Amino acid sequence: MTTLIPLMPSEPIRPKRNWTPPSFVDPALAGSAKIEPPGPFVCGDYASITLTYTAGRFGIDDTGTIRICFRFATDQGAPQFTDPSAANYVSVEASNAAVLDVRYDFKLNTRPWDRTIVVRVVQGFLREGDTIVVRFGDPNAGSPGMRMQTFVDPFYEFQVLVDPIATGSFVPVAEQPTCAIIAGPPVRWYAVAPTLRHVGESFALSIRADDRWGNPSAPGSTVLRLSSDAQVAGLPETVVFPDGATALRVEGLTLAKPGTAEIAVTDATGRELVRSNPISIATKGPISCWADLHAQSGETIGSGSIVDYCLFARDVAFVDAIGHQGNDFQITPEFWAELNDTLERFNEPGRFLTVHGYEWSGNTALGGDRNVFFQMRDRPIRRSSHALVPDLSDEATDCHDARTLFEALRRDGEDAVCWAHCGGRYADIGYAHDVALERSVEVHSSWGTFEWLLEDAFRLGYRVGVVANSDGHKGRPGAESPGASQFGALGGLTCFLVTDLSREALFHAMRARRHYATTGARPHLAVQAEFGGDARIFVDDPMLPGATGIPATTALMGDIVTTSAAEVALTVEIVAPSAIVSIEIRNGLEIIETIRPGAERSSATRFLARWSGAEYRGRFRQTVWDGELTVEDNEILSVQPVNFFNPDKQPRLADGRSISWSSITTGNFAGIELELKQADQGRYLLKTPHGVLDGNFADLGLAPRILDCGKLDRKLSVARLPDQHSDRMRARIQRSVTLKPGVDNPLYVAITFEDGHQAWSSPIYFIKK
Repeated sequence: MTTLIPLMPSEPIRPKRNWTPPSFVDPALAGSAKIEPPGPFVCGDYASITLTYTAGRFGIDDTGTIRICFRFATDQGAPQFTDPSAANYVSVEASNAAVLDVRYDFKLNTRPWDRTIVVRVVQGFLREGDTIVVRFGDPNAGSPGMRMQTFVDPFYEFQVLVDPIATGSFVPVAEQPTCAIIAGPPVRWYAVAPTLRHVGESFALSIRADDRWGNPSAPGSTVLRLSSDAQVAGLPETVVFPDGATALRVEGLTLAKPGTAEIAVTDATGRELVRSNPISIATKGPISCWADLHAQSGETIGSGSIVDYCLFARDVAFVDAIGHQGNDFQITPEFWAELNDTLERFNEPGRFLTVHGYEWSGNTALGGDRNVFFQMRDRPIRRSSHALVPDLSDEATDCHDARTLFEALRRDGEDAVCWAHCGGRYADIGYAHDVALERSVEVHSSWGTFEWLLEDAFRLGYRVGVVANSDGHKGRPGAESPGASQFGALGGLTCFLVTDLSREALFHAMRARRHYATTGARPHLAVQAEFGGDARIFVDDPMLPGATGIPATTALMGDIVTTSAAEVALTVEIVAPSAIVSIEIRNGLEIIETIRPGAERSSATRFLARWSGAEYRGRFRQTVWDGELTVEDNEILSVQPVNFFNPDKQPRLADGRSISWSSITTGNFAGIELELKQADQGRYLLKTPHGVLDGNFADLGLAPRILDCGKLDRKLSVARLPDQHSDRMRARIQRSVTLKPGVDNPLYVAITFEDGHQAWSSPIYFIKK
């Protein structure tokens, strides 16, 4: 029986503050702060807000300071103090005409409150009752205002700290001013279904609408029409999206026969709003479990409470599994207990899974970031340090480098699985790696794309799987948009191929590397290899003592195979929500073959200019690609942005002959798709800060023309796109692959889609006996 479940937003919970700066001044004597107007403010809008600090009992002495701090995750406009007519202008004045020095630094206070405006009294002093007035987005000289952050926060805080005695010791005012930042109107619909299920199995379709920045937005009472082919049984013709709801779940649908199904969602007039991801329907075998196991809530460096975090993942992002990876040096014992309790409360086998764990956040020189996951609750934290945890009662269990972390997890017999991660710090898997524990590497997150981490593993001879997560900091696990901050990519997802939706099955898939990674899309991907000869399949790496294999002639993604065969038959199946641009079959570091569906339609009038890469491996890896493309002897009919995530920074088409843009990449790629009037006429000139490409359109085919731009895999390219056909959303490829003698053969695929998404399968590792 079909059931409609409207998902109404619950009353938000303010995340607990786990750490405050030490001070010997009573906050009640430190003065007060308030803001006007009190809000709410719409995500990404421009606003003018006045913060007034009133000095307390001590006043502020000469060279004393106030700090106004914002959380690391905020992507509000950067305050500036020099151009009163421009956005984000901030004016500051003292009521008694004391001379003030003002500056802004993105990392000048204790994490997570590191975005900081510093106001120092440099001539004069303040008495009790004197004020400092800070006008954010001061409109008096024409500033349009301060651009607010682009994600929802019901408790957006202006944290005010005071050093009244001019000793360098800051105390927070007793009542911190806060306001609500709310979603804008809905502009884009989503419909999410499982990507792999069995005939006769019940499933749910989940629907939501987002604002322009990727925040769930209640569309109001709306009639929606649903349609599919005969493969979906029980689908109602119409559903009502209730007023006030941010999502709607349609349960009790079933799959009638093998094949592929999609569900179209239209409005009452018949205009299509969205199509679901395709559902692959099998008669047996694994099912899909879509997960974002790596993100953080506001109790550490993210946003929103852990309860709201779980609710978003389940009821808005529609993922099947979630983890919480707070930085170890910021998780107090109290929050660790609360986190375990909350995740356990939300764990519901068959519906929604939660995974315990933390991010071991060692310095890069000591191994870099690692994700640590536990199948059971209440495991001890092996911290990289106690940097923000004043309770030192468990300091003896700290592990200051990745090698001692792995040793401790092994010694204690923990049920742990570890992943190598690249965030602010990156994992140095050459410094430390554990064959038994570290089963995968993360190739994509909101921080960017890091195929080099997988390539490191191949060079070092490791046998690891491939995962992607959001590492989200905006309280949106499973559906993380980058907004307008240093996060230059959509949050990723991992699809685990499991026997059922249970923790046991999920951890088996984690250990067996039975999963594939995407940049946030939900395609179905299957990779299988068949072979003859004497062969055995291993879940644990055969180099581990006691690892056992089973005889087999077929392997799936993630398997490690010892074989005497000289070649294998590889089969790849893809069913995607977007057209496939390319499928690369790879053997470790080598691309064996690139398949470009639609190659027979190479005279199309669509072209793609693309740029990709990063500056280096560390935190400030953004590459700026601001540039221009001009066309001679032809005309640009339309432009489609690819991976331009900031809606305020879209490509600009001037006169049918030139396009300009502002764009960044962080290891991922961005670009522009253009439709020309003529397919093979005229020339192009593509100019960026890191390279220039020019040539004739007639000379371009589907294989891109590429310019290497140095640094970390920076590339500039131009290629033709085939005509748009729905058959490019599916592919089945069979190839015979000759194995290289004497070395590992990690066979996997990397796929690029026309909407800008990518996907990677975990390798099948073939080891010659």
